[in-house]
Amino acid sequence: MSVEDELRQVEEDLTRLRAQTKDLRDQIGDMGATDQVEIGAMIGMADEQEELIADLERRRDDLLRRRDGG
Repeated sequence: MSVEDELRQVEEDLTRLRAQTKDLRDQIGDMGATDQVEIGAMIGMADEQEELIADLERRRDDLLRRRDGG
């Protein structure tokens, strides 16, 4: 797989994960004072997705450096 193909895949993954995380956080905000255990689990999932996003951003930056020869 070329660097360009990898970059394209990482960008697609970032777009998808950002949308999922936003939806999840919106759901949490809409829940109000309901089941605190469920809310805690959803916050945990959103936090994990944020970590994945950070990892993908680092991967994207590495690929950009490789592509640009730096």
